[in-house]
Amino acid sequence: MKLSLSTEALAKVKADLLAIGVRTGALEKDKALAQLDRAVGGALKAAAKLEDFRGKGGESLRVTVRGAGAKVILLVGLGDAAPRPKDARIVAVKAAQAAAKYESVAIVVPAEGDEPLAAASEGVQTGAYKFTKFLTGDRVPKRRLAAAKLVVTRRDSRALLACDRGTALAEAVTLARDLVNAPPNELTPAALADAAKAACAEEKIAFKQWDKKALEKLGMNLFLAVNRGSSEEPRMVHMTYKPELPAGSGKPRRVVFVGKGLTFDSGGLCIKPAGSMVDMKCDMAGAAVTIGVVLAAARLKLPVEVHGIFGATENMTGPSAYRPGDVFKSYQGKTVEIINTDAEGRLVLADVLHYAVQQEPDYLIDHATLTGACMIALGPWTAGLYANDDALATAYQHASDAEGESYWRMPLNKELKESLRSDVADLKHTGDRYGGSITAALFLEEFVGKTKWMHLDIAGPAFLERPHGQFPKGGTGFGIATAIRFLESLAPT
Repeated sequence: MKLSLSTEALAKVKADLLAIGVRTGALEKDKALAQLDRAVGGALKAAAKLEDFRGKGGESLRVTVRGAGAKVILLVGLGDAAPRPKDARIVAVKAAQAAAKYESVAIVVPAEGDEPLAAASEGVQTGAYKFTKFLTGDRVPKRRLAAAKLVVTRRDSRALLACDRGTALAEAVTLARDLVNAPPNELTPAALADAAKAACAEEKIAFKQWDKKALEKLGMNLFLAVNRGSSEEPRMVHMTYKPELPAGSGKPRRVVFVGKGLTFDSGGLCIKPAGSMVDMKCDMAGAAVTIGVVLAAARLKLPVEVHGIFGATENMTGPSAYRPGDVFKSYQGKTVEIINTDAEGRLVLADVLHYAVQQEPDYLIDHATLTGACMIALGPWTAGLYANDDALATAYQHASDAEGESYWRMPLNKELKESLRSDVADLKHTGDRYGGSITAALFLEEFVGKTKWMHLDIAGPAFLERPHGQFPKGGTGFGIATAIRFLESLAPT
């Protein structure tokens, strides 16, 4: 998509569709909107009156006009709250979605400053996203959005840098969505590792991977237990971005992101019902987010050292599949009794988290589509946030608020640890029925030592059954934007 900036008056902006964010009552008060309405013969106010459009949050109004450079004007309601940078993303996403059959779109950035401009740049590109790789014949879209224009009050070097930030985020999110949406016969564990390797090669990010023999040599027995039922080899991947900093600037913060990479999860011998299995290609979304975060950090040249580590495997029902009642020794050394083979993600993460701790991070953050229990607690659009450090959790929630990604902090209730006590091993890997998302996080905490750590259960928002807000149906790339804003907050002042 070709992205450009314009400082033209609204009536002169040329595009198939012009999108404008409208606050409650702004049609009556905003001078620029009033000028545009006069240019189109009062069509905007007339349509708004007919459709009872007032600019409330969630409202939108499409008006075909004459007398302006645009053929169609889309009004997007923003409500009566104070302007926020994420409003620009909302308008841009809605514009790109509404212009799906057009070739050009223009978006009026609804607030001054670099952040709204970056959000609009990201939003128009992610809003145009469609996964079409496997469509043929008449199913292939005949048109695609080729050009987007952001209408702003200035076109200087800072504005261009803001656009670049949005583009870097959009490219990372698009890659993550493509990976999550890919069918599991195409995206095997080895193919996921290859995708990470290709992304690293683009930005000269250091890349290392381990195959099954190498994982056996390390002693990652929990990870390998999950792989036993599959004919596909597992992979562990470690990506490293190190910034080039001026002499004397000091040592950068080191943040390690860990991702769950189950390229397909049948549930193992505790097999899932068919309806619960159909979308289990998405169980590698944590790994996709991890790849996206490292890639965006490198493209933005953030002054933070960023590592991305993930374990990739399938969880299948082959003749060597692991069983309830089995006991395995973890990479860390603790022994674990298997209770339910459909609670496989925490086993992979346990070994990978211990490897991540050895990198001596300032912060350790994992993304995982870990539990259905988290979706029951928080619904499909909010991720659960668990942390052993209050300052880390607070900083991350500030970042998520700015980016429009929904997280809710959950308790690491130590009283529930008792349910992880095993009679035959150091730990059981699942607890009782109640508090399932909490006991999963408590199990992971056993493998992070004293490291400042945060577990993000993205089971809901990583893959949606229908579009919601800024996110499309299917893979969303949820988590990348918040992670990048958090990393930006760690830059030396």
